[in-house]
Amino acid sequence: MSTLQEVKSLLADLIAFPTVSTDSNLDMIQYLADKLADCGAAVEIWHDDTGAKANLLATLGPKRDGGIVLSGHSDVVPVADQDWASDPFVLHEQDGKWFGRGACDMKGFVAAAIAMAPKIAALELQRPVHFAVTYDEETGCFGARALAETLREKGIRPAVAIVGEPTMMQIIEGHKGCYEYTTHFTGLEGHGSSPDLGVNAVEYAARYVSKLADLKAQLRSRAPEDGRFEPPWTTINTGALVGGVAHNVIPGKARVEWEMRPVQAGDAEFVKAELEQFCTQTLIPAMQEVHPDAGVHTEVIGEVDGLEPVEVNAARDLVMALTGANGADVVPFGTEAGIFQGLGMQVVVCGPGSIEQAHKPDEFVSVDQMGQCLAMLERLCTKLV
Repeated sequence: MSTLQEVKSLLADLIAFPTVSTDSNLDMIQYLADKLADCGAAVEIWHDDTGAKANLLATLGPKRDGGIVLSGHSDVVPVADQDWASDPFVLHEQDGKWFGRGACDMKGFVAAAIAMAPKIAALELQRPVHFAVTYDEETGCFGARALAETLREKGIRPAVAIVGEPTMMQIIEGHKGCYEYTTHFTGLEGHGSSPDLGVNAVEYAARYVSKLADLKAQLRSRAPEDGRFEPPWTTINTGALVGGVAHNVIPGKARVEWEMRPVQAGDAEFVKAELEQFCTQTLIPAMQEVHPDAGVHTEVIGEVDGLEPVEVNAARDLVMALTGANGADVVPFGTEAGIFQGLGMQVVVCGPGSIEQAHKPDEFVSVDQMGQCLAMLERLCTKLV
């Protein structure tokens, strides 16, 4: 039987890998691969195009369709400019809490799942159990999207997935999507004393932001009548407007960084269509009247689909049975769960720790929460044979 002390030791090792999204995760992935291979798992590692990042998929049990995925991500957010009371990459225990970067988001769940691997391996499994660990969740779920493509290509078709993001061990059956963009404006520089001879990229970017604000207001009226999210409508946030070099120079370049969190796919299509029309019919013609090479281009940083609540969800029902919960909820923050749902899996999000601790200095997961997570996984073993 796995113990909390074993989980703590594993979590300490995982926290010690400084897997900030800008850096490599290969050492942590290899560490997990070795642990799982020692249990007899069939381990596969797939690298990204740079070779500095990798996804891991380790499978115990028969190689067949169905089965369950225990999913986590390896990357963590930076600690730069954060005031930590202890070394963020050394697990520190105090007052019934385990502190460290990634303790709750989400190396705690990964540690608990890996701690259970030897017990799962000893079972006469009728269905496969997959351990999935991805890269770059914090910067656009790039690893999960690559993993999804790999699973499609290889014909690996799990039936259900538990994504262990921090939910205080509450069952989450739905969350909004997260679509992030950077819209670039190319104008024509000139002297500020002759504004008609230039194309002010910052001014056109500001008009774009104004359009985003209009759409933000319109989306409130599109909220589903039975919407369960808070707020129940799709949201838009303008994160940055960057451009200009001096008071007296017409800026030739600008960019707007923005995001939307769709509650339904139609809202995303509505926003993109409105912006396309605004740019092609209003902004770009006015810009090119002065400078033919002026223009607007939107870069897709990431389009991560939400997790849609569905009436039939074997993953939800399974975790309800494991935890004794009598219901499931929805949250506004995003995870990789929608990507797995897009593969045809039935998915829930359930993991130890609070999202309120994620990304903050002195991030922690409580020992009590880790105990609840370990108990859930212990009970899972009884469902696997």
